[in-house]
Amino acid sequence: QVHLVESGGGSVQAGDSLRLTCAASGRTLWDYAVAWFRQSPGKAREFVAVIDFDGEKAEHADSLRGRFHIYRNNAENIVWLQIDTLRPEDTAIYYCAANSDRTARSPREDFYDYWGPGTQVTVSS
Repeated sequence: QVHLVESGGGSVQAGDSLRLTCAASGRTLWDYAVAWFRQSPGKAREFVAVIDFDGEKAEHADSLRGRFHIYRNNAENIVWLQIDTLRPEDTAIYYCAANSDRTARSPREDFYDYWGPGTQVTVSS
């Protein structure tokens, strides 16, 4: 079983950039597709991006493509989410999630079996 922990969140100004980290332990991330989701106050959790096991293929939510970029380093058991030009509406708890169907790239929340506790990102204008 893989254990996931997110880090890298914080309080930033609009226009700043952040790189969020999803670190895995217990199993190698080579065995998993990994996604990022986020949940803003009062809203449902939404899909951000997903990457397959070897990083060859990735998908990003249409509304976020261009500012958000998912990538991974399996040697370090890490998946990152780079967020550029942050906006106040990006304020949310960001979660990483994994599924052992490692070539799948699903945007569905219920597809993922393993979740981290989340990291808070707060963007002020």
